[in-house]
Amino acid sequence: MNVPDDLRYNTSHEWVRLEGDVVTVGITDHAQEELTDVVFVELPPVGKEVDAEDPVAVVESVKAASDIYAPISGEIVEANEGVEADPALVNTDPYAEGWIFKMKVKDVAQVEAMLDAAGYKALLGG
Repeated sequence: MNVPDDLRYNTSHEWVRLEGDVVTVGITDHAQEELTDVVFVELPPVGKEVDAEDPVAVVESVKAASDIYAPISGEIVEANEGVEADPALVNTDPYAEGWIFKMKVKDVAQVEAMLDAAGYKALLGG
C-alpha cells in the first residue's frame, strides 16, 4: 500500500499536501482500492467556504458512492476537472493527477494535527 511520507491524512481516508497556504486534497490509495473502479467524481464549487469534516465532494465507483470530506476549514480554490473528465485517475494516480480539490487554509495547525504517514499506517493496521 502506498502511503507517501510527505502527506497528512485523516481517518476518513483523505490526504493533504500543504504548499504555502493551500492544501491539495485527494483520497488515499487505500480508499481508492476499497472503492474499486471510480466512474464519477462530483467536484465542489470553487469559492465555497467549508468547515473541517463537511462533505464537499462525491466519488462514485461501481461498488458505492462515498462523500469526500473537507480535512480542514477553508475555502475551495480549485477543483480538478481532470478527474471529472477521467474519474479513473483517482484509481491510477491518487496522489498526483487524481487529486480532487484545493483549499486555502484558515489555520495551518489543523494540517499539523492530522495523521502523519506512520499514524495513518497504524490506523490501517500496518
